[in-house]
Amino acid sequence: MKQYALRKESSTQWNYWYAVIPLILMVLTLKGYSQPSPKNTLPPLAVAGEGVLLSGELIYSLAAKPTAECHASTIVEISDGLIAAWFGGSYERNPDVGIWISFNLDGTWSKPTQVADGYQNDSLRYPTWNPVLFKPANGPLMLFYKVGPNPREWWGMLMTSENEGRTWSMPRRLGRHSAIGDLLGPVKNKPIQLKDGTVLCPSSTEREVNNTDLWLVHFEATKDFGKTWEVIGPIHDGKAFNAIQPSILTYADGRMQILCRTGERVIAQSWSVDKGKTWSLMTATQLPNPDSGIDAITLRDGRQLLVYNHTIRSGPFPSGRDMLNVAVSTDGILWKTVMTLEQQEGEYSYPAVIQTTDGNVHITYTYDRRSVKHVVIDPRQM
Repeated sequence: MKQYALRKESSTQWNYWYAVIPLILMVLTLKGYSQPSPKNTLPPLAVAGEGVLLSGELIYSLAAKPTAECHASTIVEISDGLIAAWFGGSYERNPDVGIWISFNLDGTWSKPTQVADGYQNDSLRYPTWNPVLFKPANGPLMLFYKVGPNPREWWGMLMTSENEGRTWSMPRRLGRHSAIGDLLGPVKNKPIQLKDGTVLCPSSTEREVNNTDLWLVHFEATKDFGKTWEVIGPIHDGKAFNAIQPSILTYADGRMQILCRTGERVIAQSWSVDKGKTWSLMTATQLPNPDSGIDAITLRDGRQLLVYNHTIRSGPFPSGRDMLNVAVSTDGILWKTVMTLEQQEGEYSYPAVIQTTDGNVHITYTYDRRSVKHVVIDPRQM
């Protein structure tokens, strides 16, 4: 398999991007992000049925929880509605954590059912993690997830469905690659499909080297729906950013951009001009990050939409995962925060976002670890 190493871009294309990134972003990288006053700079809490926010509901009520806790949802459109998945169990990392799904076919969410677990044999069971649903063109519905005792030791699994999630194939392990060890598939956020049919999965690894965390971003690409894989990266060395869980954005001129969760209090980015084969040096965006997952999508009108926590990890309320927001951009560099989805004590995190055929945007996210919330917004009003 061909592998790609990070190379420093010195062409005029990259010189342009380095020139337009404001100096303030470098200050953010070195000194951390100074949290702005939400009251002065961010939109008020959105109200369902008013303006952009069309609706918001829990996939299951707090009184009818199938598991004590849940996290890391994913959502995809199918021919007759929507399907969402997440991991749930007693608590994250507990061996009883499995992958659950629910359908929305008539405007309401079905009773959740468990479709995968981490059993290795009759006496050994590991937790499952971070499901990702993806429907490629001319291919089966794919459900990726991870199994293992923790993110440093987990591995990728894949199930497929020929009937849009009603039944699933037996799960299979994705395998290994010399560049990264165990293949993971998309680590949190959805893949994209290139014009040649390649499914490009944004991924990352979490390691410990000399008692220090090392988070590295890479990509896993398959041309045959997960039977064989090519690995691109890791695309950085982890010195400037501990970055994981990338989201892929695309542009009309062929460029790609990734946005990543980091441990450095900012969302980081990298750019590609060759269909994801090589990537620019990772730099800071203007947006904060409290070491929490994000997701983003390229809208059909060419704008970029990001769902994220506009906070840092510490400080006065709101901080950490107390607040969840939506931002839009026309160029991927300058972002405008346009919505506040949540702002209260608790955890509102790990969003997944898609745009459906009717043009609306659907977002699912962890609702205080007790349920999964589904909201619908109209991007044409932003």
